[in-house]
Amino acid sequence: MAATNAALPGARRLTFPTRFFYGFGSIAFGVKDNGFSYFLQFFYAQVMGVPAATVGLAIMFALILDAFIDPIIGQVSDNTRTRWGRRHPFMYLSAVPVAVSYVFLWNPPKGWEQGALLAYLFSTSVLIRSFISCYEIPSAALAAELTTEYDERTRLLSYRFLFGWVGGLLMYGLALLVFLKPDATHPVGQLNPEGYAHYGVFAGALMIFAILVTSIGTHREIPNLRAPPQAHVTLGRLAREMFGTLRNRSFLMILTSSFFYAMAVGLGFSINLYFTTYFWQFSSFQIGMFTFSSLLAALFAFTIAPQIAKRFDKKPAAMVLIPLGLAIGVGPVVLRLMGDFLPNGSPALYPVIWINNVFATGLGIAGSILFSSMIADVVEDSELTTGRRQEGLFFAAVAFVNKAVSGMGIFTSGMIISAIHFPHGVKPGDVPAGAVRALGLTYVPVQVVLYGLTVLLLIGYRISRKSHEDTLRKLAAAADLAAEGEPASVEAKAV
Repeated sequence: MAATNAALPGARRLTFPTRFFYGFGSIAFGVKDNGFSYFLQFFYAQVMGVPAATVGLAIMFALILDAFIDPIIGQVSDNTRTRWGRRHPFMYLSAVPVAVSYVFLWNPPKGWEQGALLAYLFSTSVLIRSFISCYEIPSAALAAELTTEYDERTRLLSYRFLFGWVGGLLMYGLALLVFLKPDATHPVGQLNPEGYAHYGVFAGALMIFAILVTSIGTHREIPNLRAPPQAHVTLGRLAREMFGTLRNRSFLMILTSSFFYAMAVGLGFSINLYFTTYFWQFSSFQIGMFTFSSLLAALFAFTIAPQIAKRFDKKPAAMVLIPLGLAIGVGPVVLRLMGDFLPNGSPALYPVIWINNVFATGLGIAGSILFSSMIADVVEDSELTTGRRQEGLFFAAVAFVNKAVSGMGIFTSGMIISAIHFPHGVKPGDVPAGAVRALGLTYVPVQVVLYGLTVLLLIGYRISRKSHEDTLRKLAAAADLAAEGEPASVEAKAV
């Protein structure tokens, strides 16, 4: 028997406008995460003069603080009751703070000492991460509320990942081609502080626009969303519910698995410039053209992820896509280390690596889409045992893991560069061959370990298409019994 709308959102297909507007807002997170991954350490280290290792630690500590902030935001969002629902008030209210804090991040005070700049970096990093969480967590939680249908969730989240990647990559291209231009004082555009200031203002404006578009565009869906039950909410109750919910086995497995996956992806982002510059010795223009390779990869993932999830269960699909993406990604590096790959300067080298990036990155994005869709399916699995729908709490974990891409990636790449004593300020071609080889010999095993842990932990995730459908039927039966006034627990009513 189908559940009533008040008891459970329907397993329904969504319209294209709903998917579009839902996904569009992830541009804001894509812009923020791209800035953190590619520019933030370079800006504060090379432009503002803060030691690179210290910058990495500051970003790391800000990430650790997020581990405590994000679940609180998710739990508060789950228990909010307004005429605009649980999620939209947070989404609307976060738009301006997100933009303003991002502008501040790229406009540090002039003339400050290193210690003061480090404190400023840490403070503004915490602010922008907290404010983006106030948007990202409620917004992401909508995926589990808009539909409970197994395949539709993957389709919906593919829009979110597509816009996140497109927004981040387009902002990356604009930064390099428009804002970070050389001038008479700064012949190297990447060292121009005014360029970063203008970049921050434009990026902030784009964030406001993206957040408001998705908030307004999904506003009409509010009547279809769940409302929390009337209850007296206290801090103690929120804490008990939060820790009780987070004991869900499948959630713990997917969370720890996705965390190691995020570390691996973040490491790849953060160390990528070393490989393209020193390992393959590509020019600045060639490196910039990888933006289009990654855009094509995002479109590739957007196309294949829903189709794969429709034909196979999400868990086994992810367990194949993730190591396959790694194998394709590190394949050329391994072959070069073995002496069986194209030499630097070969006309065929760049197109081969460019195409390789499309498939390796595309498979990685597809894996991330499946991970988020699997977390959405945990919502009903948890509701069956606890009687509570806590989409915000579960997707707080998604937000935290997504942030780990930049924080852990910067930290891990810095550790690798330091461990192999890679020289600083040396032109491509002048780096000792031993240092370049050490880069590959260290990077590949670390990635194999991280990806291996990702797949190994994923084995413990127990939700399949069949079990999810069974859970929905039990919840529907429980809702009908509750409507008839039967006093029973969720699992008892579901039998």
